[in-house]
Amino acid sequence: MASDAHTWNLVFLQLLIEELGFEVVNLGATVPDEMLLAECRERGPVLLVLSSVNGHGYHEGLRVIRRLRADADLAGLPVLIGGKLGITGGESAEHIAELLDAGFDAVFDDRPEGIAAFTGLLGRLSERQAHELR
Repeated sequence: MASDAHTWNLVFLQLLIEELGFEVVNLGATVPDEMLLAECRERGPVLLVLSSVNGHGYHEGLRVIRRLRADADLAGLPVLIGGKLGITGGESAEHIAELLDAGFDAVFDDRPEGIAAFTGLLGRLSERQAHELR
């Protein structure tokens, strides 16, 4: 996301997602919204994963998902967000519900069970895609 300069989380996610059988294009840290939308339009990904470590995931996530859902070319793109959604930690269920209502397909906060839920979701998606290709 635009304000998040952390990269370790992005490398970890890239390796994890690749291990689950997906090809990953890692745009790196501090990606401006316009660049994110342009890359999605150009590449046509099957899934977009956003990660936040700096605690601005909730606010930036709302802004990004609203722009994605308002774009005719990207409105149907599955989008996940995870990490530290707020600066206080342990963000409320209301914040998660707002992100889902705004258009995210799944939201994972920084609780320990988040990574298991994330990998489970991607594992099911990967299995379904493999089945559809047969």
